[in-house]
Amino acid sequence: MSIDELERLLAEIKNCKSPVVPDVIEFLILTGARKSEVAHLPWSEVDMEEHIWTLPPERNKAKCRKIIPLSQGAMKILKRRAGNGSDYVFPNPDTGLPMKHMHGTWDRIRLKAGLPDVRIHDLRHSYASFLVNSGRSLYEVQKLLGHADISTTQRYAHLTKDTLQEATEIVSKLIR
Repeated sequence: MSIDELERLLAEIKNCKSPVVPDVIEFLILTGARKSEVAHLPWSEVDMEEHIWTLPPERNKAKCRKIIPLSQGAMKILKRRAGNGSDYVFPNPDTGLPMKHMHGTWDRIRLKAGLPDVRIHDLRHSYASFLVNSGRSLYEVQKLLGHADISTTQRYAHLTKDTLQEATEIVSKLIR
């Protein structure tokens, strides 16, 4: 997604009536985590004091423990959800158990935002791309996403035309 598309998506989730799905979507954007990791996130994996989320091997595609540093934005969501009466951060409001289905709400949000082709997993790709285009290294992004192989991270992180143009201007400035 472009920054403009991200802004449209964020604006649209503010209009959503669901008490949970907007927070799930924003948390996905802010962490680059997989939907299943977030939907089943128990409070026991979150360290509110240290601002970290420790994802155990059994809940991780790579089957290894993953430490996810949490930004101020992600912490704001967690603080807002604290005291929700569930063992899970993003429970189904009716059952208190992890959210199983949010496809209908996601479809409404993305269509209203004018993003008919954006899949929920594209938020993970966008996270990687935003970081790389902001100058973060592939190695950093690899660690944040929990990829075992950097070639996977390369498939996730897409450089924008503007970032590449800016890069080529570095040499141009050197020879002036």
